[in-house]
Amino acid sequence: MGPLHLLILFLFSLIPTKGSAQKTAYVFGDSLADVGNNNYLLTLLKANFPYNGIDFAGGKSTGRYSNGKNSIDFIAEQLGIASPPPYLAIASSPNNSDAFLRGVNFASGGAGIFDTTNKGQCLSFNKQIAYFSTVCSAMAEREGSIETQNHLARSIFALLIGSNDILAYLNDNGKVTPQQFVSLLVSTLQGQLKKLYNLGARKFVFVGTGPIGCSPAQRRQSKTEDCNASANFLCDLYNHAVASLLQETKSELGDLSYSFFNSSLAMLQVIQKPYDYGLTEVKTACCGLGELNAKVACTPISAHCGSRNSYLFWDFYHPTEAVSRILAAEIFEGSAPLVYPVNVRELEDL
Repeated sequence: MGPLHLLILFLFSLIPTKGSAQKTAYVFGDSLADVGNNNYLLTLLKANFPYNGIDFAGGKSTGRYSNGKNSIDFIAEQLGIASPPPYLAIASSPNNSDAFLRGVNFASGGAGIFDTTNKGQCLSFNKQIAYFSTVCSAMAEREGSIETQNHLARSIFALLIGSNDILAYLNDNGKVTPQQFVSLLVSTLQGQLKKLYNLGARKFVFVGTGPIGCSPAQRRQSKTEDCNASANFLCDLYNHAVASLLQETKSELGDLSYSFFNSSLAMLQVIQKPYDYGLTEVKTACCGLGELNAKVACTPISAHCGSRNSYLFWDFYHPTEAVSRILAAEIFEGSAPLVYPVNVRELEDL
């Protein structure tokens, strides 16, 4: 074979073929991962107004519960891909199969594992999975079933869910014990994970719930502004149960891989040594009204801080862009005990 033929073969090898490997992420969860789905819902749970997004490109309020980007945005950056768009923004677009193949974000502010959590105000986790099933069908129609399954097996599935269920339990004064509640919650989650697996998901990134009891909304309920120990206990129970569930599910299914991030432990490290992370304020929300800026949510009439990079919390529950960046870095390349058995960088290579 002559040099010309070798050159032609080399050039053809550079042309991407149908179904060629590409990094893709599918995102499920609540307001910590929502990038705008709730903008399309008739709901009170929205964030597409100032001062949300004040540090986003163009100062735009996108529907993120943040002054800028959230953790999902930063994880996408580290994967080298664009942050997946909200499903409801592209669901009815022409040729949406192309967009589906590049990744989709189904997360919805207020969502929970239980359908009853903020019912009618958001896309529950089950509803998000139902929408993903529709996406899978559209991709299979275009690419074929085998190619779609190969694509999904390579993709990252990021899940940030459970916080709103815990908040609902706390607000309901716990009609069952914390252990019974978490057992039922994680049992429901188990069925949902298997639904995603049966649709083709193989690589899971599960971000555990943060220490909800240390949020400004919970601290303001204490005269001493201390963390709510009962809320944090629930978060620990949940995180440990989810970590065990993931390990058991991997043992059962074999070809499932996962990375679990202990968000509570990571956030508590930041709270205990804020100066190590460039922060000076870990109790008061940057944007809001009332005690600790946590009596009223972040709205156009709220007070908001100027030194946002020095605050842990943007509003009464959600972290600032600066803290989301810190957490995403740990999720992507951290190690045990914060992230295990592998980080996202390692999961991506499996």
